[in-house]
Order: sequence, then C-alpha cells, then structure tokens
Amino acid sequence: MTPIAPGTHLDHLLRQTRMHHVQLSAMADVKANIMLSLAAVLTTFSIGYLSDPVLRWPVVVLILFCGATALFAAYAVMPKLNFDFRPNVKDPDCNILFFGNFMNLEYEDFNQIMDEMMHSSDKVYEAQVREVYELGVYLGHQKYRYVRYAYLSFISGLVSSGGLLILLEVIRLWR
Repeated sequence: MTPIAPGTHLDHLLRQTRMHHVQLSAMADVKANIMLSLAAVLTTFSIGYLSDPVLRWPVVVLILFCGATALFAAYAVMPKLNFDFRPNVKDPDCNILFFGNFMNLEYEDFNQIMDEMMHSSDKVYEAQVREVYELGVYLGHQKYRYVRYAYLSFISGLVSSGGLLILLEVIRLWR
C-alpha cells in the first residue's frame, strides 16, 4: 500500500467520520429515550384496565413487553465503564483517546502517552483511526443493537396483545 502523506484531507475525513459517529450516538440516545417514554406511558395507562376481565390478559402481555422495551432502551444508553481497568498503553490495540481507557490513569501517565503520540503523525492518525473504528463497533454492537431490541419488543407487545384481544373476543363470541 502506498504511504499517505498527512494533511488536511485526512484530518477532514477523520473529523467528519467522528462527528457522524457522535451524531449517530445522540440519535440512538434519543430513540432509546422515546422507547422508554412510550413504554412507561403505555404501561401507566394500561394498568387501569387490569380489572376488566376481557382486557386483563392482553394488558398483562402488553405490560410485560413494555417492561422488556424499557429494559432494552435503558441498557442501550447505560454507560459501560470499568472502574478497575488499567490499559496496557504499550498494546497497539489500546485506544488512548477513549475516556474509558484513560480515566483510571494518573494525569502524568496520560500526559506522557499523549506527548509521545503527538510527536509522531503516524501515531496520531493511528489513534484517530482506532477511535473511529471503536466508536463504530460500540454503536453497532451496543447502542443500536439494544435500541433495535427495544423497538422489536414494543412492536411485538402491541401485536401480541392486540392478537390476544382479538382471539379472546372471537372465543367469547363463539360461546
């Protein structure tokens, strides 16, 4: 592969990609918040119908799925931090730009690592590329996966409780 000279085109590429990742993360947070709010509101309004013998079981199903929706949505936005983690900064897989990797370092250690990295444009670009990669992996495997599960749980709950209500009504009418 031909070496690429550092320059503004690379800086712009990495900056734009990181900005997109931040925007995607914020969108996932908003979507999870919407699902959490919808599940909470629907559960609150549904509880009043538990005493109705016709609606009891469809409401129970709906409340259970809303609970699962709330759990998935909350998990999607819950910070994942390891307070005991000490990064091996000599490991090439260490992402020193991610706060979860340097939050347990003393400032002097962090400063030394950053100083060493900033004196080499190759290391600066490698750190930024690693940051972009790890942000994307985190978004795909953590946030958006659980936001998707929240949506699927919510839709499944609506369909299941609606289907159960229709089934119970058909059974009641055939009696």
